[in-house]
Amino acid sequence: MHDPSRQHRAPGFPSPSVREAASMYGTAVAVFLVILVAALQGSVPPENPFPYRIFLDPQGTLELSWNVSYVQEAVYFQLFVRGLKAGLLFGMSDRGELENADLVVLWTNGNSAYFADAWSDRKGQIHLDTQQDYQLLQAQGTPDGLSLLFKRPFGTCDPKDYFIEDGTVHLVYGILEQPFSSLEAINTSGLQTGLQRVQLLKPELPVPTMPADMRTMEIRAPNVLIPGQETTYWCYISELPPGFPRHHIVMYEPIVTKGNEALVHHMEIFQCAGGFESFPHFSGPCDSRMKPNRLNYCRHVLAAWALGAKAFYYPEEAGLPFGGAGSSRFLLLEVHYHNPLKIQGRRDSSGIRLYYTATLRHFDAGILELGLVYTPVMAIPPREPAFVLTGYCTDKCTQLALPAAGIHIFASQLHTHLTGRKVVTVLARDGRELEVVNRDNHYSPHFQEIRMLKKVVSVLPGDVLITSCTYNTEDRKLATVGGFGILEEMCVNYAHYYPQTQLELCKSAVDAGFLQKYFHLVNRFNSEEVCTCPQASVPQQFASVPWNSFSRDVLAALYGFAPISMHCNKSSAVRFQGEWDLQPLPEIISTLEEPTPQCPASQAQHPAGPIVLSIGHGRG
Repeated sequence: MHDPSRQHRAPGFPSPSVREAASMYGTAVAVFLVILVAALQGSVPPENPFPYRIFLDPQGTLELSWNVSYVQEAVYFQLFVRGLKAGLLFGMSDRGELENADLVVLWTNGNSAYFADAWSDRKGQIHLDTQQDYQLLQAQGTPDGLSLLFKRPFGTCDPKDYFIEDGTVHLVYGILEQPFSSLEAINTSGLQTGLQRVQLLKPELPVPTMPADMRTMEIRAPNVLIPGQETTYWCYISELPPGFPRHHIVMYEPIVTKGNEALVHHMEIFQCAGGFESFPHFSGPCDSRMKPNRLNYCRHVLAAWALGAKAFYYPEEAGLPFGGAGSSRFLLLEVHYHNPLKIQGRRDSSGIRLYYTATLRHFDAGILELGLVYTPVMAIPPREPAFVLTGYCTDKCTQLALPAAGIHIFASQLHTHLTGRKVVTVLARDGRELEVVNRDNHYSPHFQEIRMLKKVVSVLPGDVLITSCTYNTEDRKLATVGGFGILEEMCVNYAHYYPQTQLELCKSAVDAGFLQKYFHLVNRFNSEEVCTCPQASVPQQFASVPWNSFSRDVLAALYGFAPISMHCNKSSAVRFQGEWDLQPLPEIISTLEEPTPQCPASQAQHPAGPIVLSIGHGRG
């Protein structure tokens, strides 16, 4: 279960040898397991016990599996630890920090083993939680390590606990390499630590029936030598066979090279624009100067996978079209390698397996781009902890572009660049917000996937779709403007829906003329001159704004009331006929409330403190 040579004895205890101390800890854990199995029986969801699995650390020594019980509103975790040393920390935090984290801790003082719900303060000091909400159900020793089974309610109403909700969850861990005399003696600053991002609350959806003539196609990296650096985006161009006819993609799943599960972070397949006869072949880092510029026209998402995700299924009545006349044969695979240990010499052939059929389904699935136009008129001031920008798909556009029966959104991929922290899209009808299409309160630009919705959202003509993004620019000295560059910003929801319509983009931006009025106003009220000369670009104007409470508040107010320019665009990038400039903001008279934790009915069955087992100095 562990390597005796890696154990250390705790000060203040009798002085057995290192091997004896290790044996004592092994005995403690072994007895600990027997007692727990007998005393802490709990129910695990009976269907596939743990369908979701990831490695927490790059070495693959911490393997986490989980399942979700929506009836109990709880997550069941199984954590397998290979080569257990003196214990570990596992838990969740807002952005993946080990400070101010909600934790469960397994540790030893060299004489006894302990398991407890804990939390860390802003200095990384560990404290016992007065409310023990991680319930240990089972622990089992194996020849390779230790397996822990425990559960945690979504919400606990404990101010020290993390509220588990839909969207991204930042999981954190720490390895204890030596015994500690007490829980309070542990500080995260001296530990080997890390984080992993997942969507814990996966939707419970039935698997659709697959067509009899279904075929597969694998789009894989070509035996790539993974660079020995922390982050790499690898781009690889492949192509469909000549004359490949129109098909429907009905499902896709990841293919991860064995041994690289902890390094392959996420993958996407993009279809290139149909307006080009050919695209140059390329295999290399996506930010390489050798990357052909034409690859920037490969943006139409066909598939996207991220760590912890399973297979993606289209509804039985719809499929994503690819191939055939007007469709590009060229596909771009993008693989994100996360290699914090800078491992050298590892080769990878990971990718995505597409399942497709020549028997076209009743509906073509489409992708509708919601949010903000890629334009510098939408900007975030520097040093902002939580600045919100909002883009609209207005009632005028949906009334004109959607069929009478509406469309049905079944999946969604949220997207910002580096400063994005939250994203939400809400459906409104007759001035009232009705339901959330997709929300991620802990969004990370480093973890993006197409997520199936728990409930299909139907959008009718005349409805409004409102997409809001929250940004943190506390580490920036200049304004961050909208645009395509990685240091610029975006606010997008790629909504996957059926039946496909001509509408491909429904986004907005503040009217450029009103923004110029803002620059003139700031210029009048500040001693520092703002460059409002006609030849200055909008980014130059924002760069010259003296950022103070006045200029910040007025910009936020401008975005909250000024008319907008609507982009109600067809797939040809041509707007639908109509007047789209100087449009009023949609009037919303009733808004939805943020989700709040539902407190468990009773905490009486939970222990008041750590589960403890004291032992003597016997051998195991």
